[in-house]
Amino acid sequence: MARAGRERRAGLSLACLGLGLAVSLANPVRAQPVELELVLAVDVSVSVDPTEYALQIAGLAYAIRDPNVQAAIAAVGNEGIAVSVIQWGEGLQQRVAIDWHHLVDSESIESFARAVERSPRHFSGNGTSISAAMAYAAKTFEGNGFDGRRRVIDVSGDGRNNSGLVPPLVRDRLVAQGIVINALAILDGDDGLGLYFQNEVIGGTASFVETAEGFEDFAEAMRRKLLHEIQAPIVSTPASGEPAG
Repeated sequence: MARAGRERRAGLSLACLGLGLAVSLANPVRAQPVELELVLAVDVSVSVDPTEYALQIAGLAYAIRDPNVQAAIAAVGNEGIAVSVIQWGEGLQQRVAIDWHHLVDSESIESFARAVERSPRHFSGNGTSISAAMAYAAKTFEGNGFDGRRRVIDVSGDGRNNSGLVPPLVRDRLVAQGIVINALAILDGDDGLGLYFQNEVIGGTASFVETAEGFEDFAEAMRRKLLHEIQAPIVSTPASGEPAG
């Protein structure tokens, strides 16, 4: 009798486990709807020295704390936006520096800004692979727990692609998936860098290039860029990887 009772209890437990699994599969965890999923891809290649890296980090924290940027986030509604930061250099040198944060109010924005300020530098490679950075950034949208009406990759850097695939090959594939790629060109003596990013990197609905004369101007340029991205108008999608608007 004892053995029969144990078998019945074991059978019941297995049945409950199977029922629980069926319910779980029938009702998967629903991703959090947001207005915007934004990957901020920060250049840490060899051309960026420690002082310049520090200026980027301080500038990003400054920009996200800006009252107008916070007001723009509030204006999208209760769903807010989701933001992450990756660092990139050459080849396989890409890493999530700050995982996805859900920004909905001043408290969550401040939490993200503090995470930015604490973020260490992970690479300082010899090459610059914008194409690999874009491809890596796109993968971080998968399974991130958010469902954005817009998905944007924000590439900032002070140099041209000299490693891996040419950027248009990756850009066009990502644009076909509905991802927008914007850029912040840190000119730092290369006056043609903005045009390079315009022609070779950005693409998708309402894509654009923001410029900073040097790393000292990064904070203000990032502030303008975030405002533009969060408030992006709804326009028709370009026929190719060319920028809109």
